[in-house]
Amino acid sequence: MSLTRQIGIELAILQAPMAGVQGGELTAAVSEAGGLGALPCAMLSPEAMAAELQRIRGATARPINVNFFCHAPPTPDEARLTRWHRALAPYYAEYGLDIDSVPAGAGRRPFDHQACDALEPFRPEVVSFHFGLPEPSLVERVKGWGALVLSSATTVEEARWLEAHGVDAVIAQGMEAGGHRGMFLSEDISTQLGTFALLPQVVEAVSVPVIAAGGIADSRGVSAALALGASAVQAGTAFLCCHEATTSVLHRQALQSEAARHTALTNLYTGRPARGIVTRLMRELGPLSNVAPAFPLATAAIAPLRSAAEAAGSADFSPLWAGQNATACREISASEVVRALAAGLR
Repeated sequence: MSLTRQIGIELAILQAPMAGVQGGELTAAVSEAGGLGALPCAMLSPEAMAAELQRIRGATARPINVNFFCHAPPTPDEARLTRWHRALAPYYAEYGLDIDSVPAGAGRRPFDHQACDALEPFRPEVVSFHFGLPEPSLVERVKGWGALVLSSATTVEEARWLEAHGVDAVIAQGMEAGGHRGMFLSEDISTQLGTFALLPQVVEAVSVPVIAAGGIADSRGVSAALALGASAVQAGTAFLCCHEATTSVLHRQALQSEAARHTALTNLYTGRPARGIVTRLMRELGPLSNVAPAFPLATAAIAPLRSAAEAAGSADFSPLWAGQNATACREISASEVVRALAAGLR
């Protein structure tokens, strides 16, 4: 049975979950258009997630994907946090902020039984994960209500690991993809491959369906991915300027400017490598720096700085997540993006 039939969707087009730039409105719009809309939940409390899912179910009865991170929460390293605050102190001073008043908090939560309790009544058709998989008992719970389980692999080794641990399909996340790298077996960036180098190797290595992700922004990219053995494609950046996305004005402007041609992997915003448009912070401190604390502890000190800069009309300290191909970013509806991508399915 094809992956689209397994999920119950018309088109082999998946919307990448994008925390911070979308809510359930985009999820529902993509699903209503025949693809698979996704809701990112790493930044949502169980209560907020349930409220968002209630709104989605009120807007569409079609299949949806609910996405979670499954990282191991780090133990705070006070010496490293001190170095991090010292590095950011000049920027805080520039905006009249007090570096000693940085709030505590991780800003991201991994999937746990509390989240699963809140999720189960909605029984989403797909549950996907980033950074591997949660503990086996949680995977069993999700599968127990009939959901398909997906997770991202950035190497062949990760794809094999995911298959061995029960995923129903692997998302082959190429180096071009925007947002966080899904890498979980290694922190070595040199292991990361481009989508069209990674995809055929993963297809060859596993027996479950493979979804191509990274740099796919139009029908030609979809056709190329299918020719290399993908069962479906996942696109994220192409949806960032949609009417239904919550992407900020500053982020939208950057995506539709020459700045979008220069992206890089950075750990400055969260503590883990993620691809975004190069900003002042990335140019001056990194973009990859051993000063940034472990994921997701970097976010606490960045948040006040980002808010102050954005209030002054600057995206210097904002995570402008984007893949290497932002050419499809336009102020159109999500359904138009789905239709444009789906032309490559014919």
